[in-house]
Amino acid sequence: MKIAIINGPNLNLIGKRETDIYGGISFDEYLTQLRSRYPGVTIEFYQSNVEGELINAIQQFGFDFSGIILNPGGYTHTSVALGDAIAAITSPVIEVHISNVNAREEFRKISHVSARCRGSIIGLGLRGYELALEWFLRS
Repeated sequence: MKIAIINGPNLNLIGKRETDIYGGISFDEYLTQLRSRYPGVTIEFYQSNVEGELINAIQQFGFDFSGIILNPGGYTHTSVALGDAIAAITSPVIEVHISNVNAREEFRKISHVSARCRGSIIGLGLRGYELALEWFLRS
């Protein structure tokens, strides 16, 4: 099984930024732990702060991978193009948000990607990525 994790803007700063919201462990550290817990799964990882590069990654992984775990970060609330990219591929996508976006600023309650995804995991910290991976393993 091949799963791609795609993270959007500012998620390269996990472990450094707003640790009260995003935690104190870097995503690289978390990814190492995740890969060791699931040695039978190939987990590819991609992160970018650039919207078009995220679209390219969705298209790159979206036809050959068993699934994509996507945290679009702030682009969730602004990017129709990310939603269109998800609709265009055949691999299922699970949206993950580390924080509970519905409990934050009002603008974060708008999503241009959620309706295009198979499901969403919101507000469960980094554990959301593992829960999404478990969904793919059991589907």
